[in-house]
Amino acid sequence: MTKSALSDENIIWHQHAIDKHQRSQQKQQKACVLWFTGLSGSGKSTIAGALEHRLVSEGYHTYLLDGDNVRHGLCQDLGFSEKDRQENIRRIGEVAKLMSDAGLIVLTAFISPHRSEREAVRALFPDGEFLEVFVDTSLDECERRDPKGLYKKARSGDIPNFTGISSPYEAPLAPEIHLPSDEESVEEKVEACMRALNKHGTIGFATKGK
Repeated sequence: MTKSALSDENIIWHQHAIDKHQRSQQKQQKACVLWFTGLSGSGKSTIAGALEHRLVSEGYHTYLLDGDNVRHGLCQDLGFSEKDRQENIRRIGEVAKLMSDAGLIVLTAFISPHRSEREAVRALFPDGEFLEVFVDTSLDECERRDPKGLYKKARSGDIPNFTGISSPYEAPLAPEIHLPSDEESVEEKVEACMRALNKHGTIGFATKGK
């Protein structure tokens, strides 16, 4: 059995001279992770992308982690079994933590169907630094959109363990940001996210955008 790296007495966390607070101050923002969750086709990536565009246009420092993109590199060795999907979320959480340590506003767009997995990621961050964003789009609407044709394949049995069809989705019980996607435009949802970021003190520094 391979010895865990965490149990190796020769591996010690190195505390650097420059910390997250200093990196955030340099960027005139507060490090934060916005964790977009919702069914496939709910609009997570679209909204996260539009929000990132808005933040960058106002001078903030961001990075967007998208579900499909990370499977081209970081998680290309993972499949879609329950175990692999859990590992996928674990890795993304650790990457988001490193990016947050760099002082960035990190946006992630992942189905992340289980509350326990999302809470495990939340536990990596100080209070107030992890904002769960629930893109609350109905299954019927997601199936109607079906941008990748995945629901059609899932209904025909070509894709096993598909969230919302043959695998459950556990909606957030108390998300920091709740976006009822069926009812509002992308622009309105971006505004809702901006208000939340201001409320949490992530953005809103007087010198920004000047």
